[in-house]
Amino acid sequence: MSTKLPISALIEVMAALRDPVSGCPWDREQDFASIAPYTVEEAYEVQSAIAANDPAQLKDELGDLLFQVVYHARLAEEQGWFNFHDVAQGITDKMVRRHPHVFGDAEARDSGAQSAAWEAQKAQERQAHAETGVLDGVAAALPALRRAQKLTARAARVKFDWPDADTVLDKLTEETAELRAELPGADATRLQDELGDMLFVLANLARKLGLDAETCLTGANAKFIRRFRHIEDSLAAQGKTPRDSSLEEMDQLWNAAKEAGL
Repeated sequence: MSTKLPISALIEVMAALRDPVSGCPWDREQDFASIAPYTVEEAYEVQSAIAANDPAQLKDELGDLLFQVVYHARLAEEQGWFNFHDVAQGITDKMVRRHPHVFGDAEARDSGAQSAAWEAQKAQERQAHAETGVLDGVAAALPALRRAQKLTARAARVKFDWPDADTVLDKLTEETAELRAELPGADATRLQDELGDMLFVLANLARKLGLDAETCLTGANAKFIRRFRHIEDSLAAQGKTPRDSSLEEMDQLWNAAKEAGL
């Protein structure tokens, strides 16, 4: 029986898959760009397992996500850039550096003070990487709502922010009027621009309320699914489908689902 640590065995499996002679043809063809969508997908599957409160599924999905890290590290090693151990050492050093109250001589902090110190440390690191702009380092590949929230949070650090949620709602009213004004012309570019402004303001509103915009929309999606399934189930009991029904019938069932707390 092998005495190798599981992570060492996983790294060897990845190397075997990428072997130019005996490896898997599909795995040998991949590069950073082709693997990146799978990495994002696996991260979302971890989030789904957490939301489902399913420990077995979470363990499985974390393994899939770890495999993605090993995959990217292997690709980098083949380029002579770094390997998995460098990745692990880098994040270990970073966590130690960002927690001097745990690993150094700094005084213990409450969560608020720690958050401020964390952001200060990150700002120093961004400077060291020549990221001098306030908005530098916010990943372009983030989901748009989450990126909007992060961008405005960065701007808020230098006091470029609305004072409260009420003023954000006033701005939303303004943006809604601007979108409404574009409806008669129905110019797709203008509509996209104005709708984007509205979504950006909504992301700001979530931040001002101390909420995560992506989580809010995820919850709304789940609620829509529950209520629409209620419509389908209720119609099926009548031998009908949504295609056989009127909007009025479906609205009544939707309201019934809402009243039932679905």
